[in-house]
Amino acid sequence: QVQLVESGGGLVQAGGSLRLSCALSGRTFSSYAIGWFRQAPGKEREFVAAISSRGGSTYYAHFVKGRFTISRDNAKNTVYLQTNSLKPEDTAVYYCAAKTSETGTYYLNSYSYDYWGQGTQVTVSS
Repeated sequence: QVQLVESGGGLVQAGGSLRLSCALSGRTFSSYAIGWFRQAPGKEREFVAAISSRGGSTYYAHFVKGRFTISRDNAKNTVYLQTNSLKPEDTAVYYCAAKTSETGTYYLNSYSYDYWGQGTQVTVSS
């Protein structure tokens, strides 16, 4: 059974930074592509960033490109989302998701993912 646990969320002022973590347990971490999504109140869940299983490929939503960085440490079974220059519109619950993948591909669609974490709240004050 795969479990994903997010951490690192919190309250931060506009312009600040947070590092979100996504820890995976239960299977071989390096076999999973990971994605970060977010959902703000009253809005649909949206794609934020993704990384391939070996970490060689990444992709970002246009609204976070240049501000957020996704990375992974396969030795620690953890994926990170470094969020910089945060804006009030970044306020949301952030979720990580995992998909079994050995192809070096990242995935943008939430329906592609097999496992989801419970989410971590990020609140950015103006």
